[in-house]
Amino acid sequence: MSQDIIHVYLMPGMAANPSIFDNLSLPENQFQLHKLHWEIPLKNESLSNYALRMTKKIEHEDIVLLGVSFGGILVQEMSKHITLRKLFIVSSVKTKHELPTRFKVLKATKAYKLLPTQLASNLDLLAKFSFGDTIKKRIDLYKKYLSVNNKYYLDWSIEQVINWEQDKVIPEVIHIHGEKDLVFPYQYISNCITIKNGTHIMIIDKYKWFNKNLPKLILE
Repeated sequence: MSQDIIHVYLMPGMAANPSIFDNLSLPENQFQLHKLHWEIPLKNESLSNYALRMTKKIEHEDIVLLGVSFGGILVQEMSKHITLRKLFIVSSVKTKHELPTRFKVLKATKAYKLLPTQLASNLDLLAKFSFGDTIKKRIDLYKKYLSVNNKYYLDWSIEQVINWEQDKVIPEVIHIHGEKDLVFPYQYISNCITIKNGTHIMIIDKYKWFNKNLPKLILE
C-alpha cells in the first residue's frame, strides 16, 4: 500500500533566506520539504494580511508548517487562515508575554523606529535581531544566511515582532527552543521542547537533532 507524502513547509527567520534549512533532511519516502521565503510587505500591510498572502504559497493540504524566530510568529498567524497537520515554531515565541523585557521597552518608547535599518549592509544590527549575536567571528555565516536586507521589509518586520499582540497560546503549537537563545531568552519561555546548549541559530548548527526528532514529532 502506498503511503501519502507529508508536505513540510519551512519559513526562515527575520532577514534570513531559506538556506538556513539546507541541512534538514527527512526520510523522502515520508516527507517532502518546501522552503518558503520572505516577500516585501505591501505598504502599511498588517501581519495578519501578510500571513494570509503567504498562505497562497501553500500548494498542498494537511501540511506541516514550521517557522524559525520571526518566521515562527508568521506561521502562527498563517495557521489562523488554513488547516494544518502540525504547527512548529523554533527559536520563537508563542505570545507577546514571552517577548524579552528589552523588546517591551522598545515598544513603550518606540525606540525601534530609530534603528538604522537604512544601512542594508549593517550586518551587526541584522545579526543581533536575527541571530542574537554580533558579526565579529561569524561574518561569512551571516553573509550567507542574512540576505533579505530591504529597508522597508526590515522596518516592518521589527515593528511586527515588537508590537505582536498575541495574548493566548495557540493550543496546537509545538515549540522547540534552545536554552542559550539570546534573541528570545529561555527564561521567558514556557511549555517547550528544550534543546540543550541550543542557541537562536540551532536550526543551522543542531540540524542533526531536527533530522532525528522532527519525523517522530510530526507523526506522533
